Amino acid sequence: MKKQLIINADDFGLCEGVNRAIAEAHSNGVLTSTTIMANMPAAKEAVEIAKQLPTLGVGVHLNLTEGTPLSKREDISCLVNDDGEFALSAGKISLFSIANHKIRSAIETELAAQIQWVIDSGLQPTHLDSHKHLHSFPALFPMVCRLAKRFKISAVRNTYEPKQLSAIPWPLPSEGGRIRATMVRAMARINRLQNLNQNLLKTKALLGVAHTGKIDVNFFKAAALYNPVSIAEVMTHPGYIDGLDANKTRLVNQRKGEFDSLCDKRTKQFLEDAKIELINYGQL
Repeated sequence: MKKQLIINADDFGLCEGVNRAIAEAHSNGVLTSTTIMANMPAAKEAVEIAKQLPTLGVGVHLNLTEGTPLSKREDISCLVNDDGEFALSAGKISLFSIANHKIRSAIETELAAQIQWVIDSGLQPTHLDSHKHLHSFPALFPMVCRLAKRFKISAVRNTYEPKQLSAIPWPLPSEGGRIRATMVRAMARINRLQNLNQNLLKTKALLGVAHTGKIDVNFFKAAALYNPVSIAEVMTHPGYIDGLDANKTRLVNQRKGEFDSLCDKRTKQFLEDAKIELINYGQL
């Protein structure tokens, strides 16, 4: 069975240290794809970096929990605090988006603004994914699929991670990883049952949910040997610590470890030996 692998870095634009690591992991390592947080402080710098790296696929990392909204419309006020910053946790967004039409409308307005910002900056997004897996929430997934079609974006991250990735022979998951993967996998199954825009789900699985913050050379060795599907995405979070705020991200020191694994010669060799083709979403 021919196997293809997209290796994506989330959080492009979060800060200078993350931007620099993503650029280096693509130029000197196995990283093929990234997704930009359009509303974060280093997003403009990320766009300029992306324009210098034409072989790096760039999508949009939809974000509703960090920073300030891009939309200036009044109806966004239900998502922010008195300082104009996003105020709702991922859990609250999940709950409120089920029953509150006002919240859903505000979310769609803001997500559209983030996608439009990336396009107006001169990039054509290869795909959509999200911070904290927000796009996989069943009440929001149809909305994100609508936005993908509206902006002529051909792919949305499929958040289904096979259960076997949390067991031997795969490396031990990160703290809370099994629970996180179970929840995200359940939402992915619900979204499959909704049977909406299945043509947007270009991959068969997402690898790295249970191992978030713990992606290393051994993980890539397992991905080369035991990945059970033909087309998969590996979710990574590389970065240098420059500009990272430990109060706003649980991944600080772990980012440098993930960066190192992306640039490690052993990682590249494992994937080459397994005859895995490295691609980005734009090449599917």
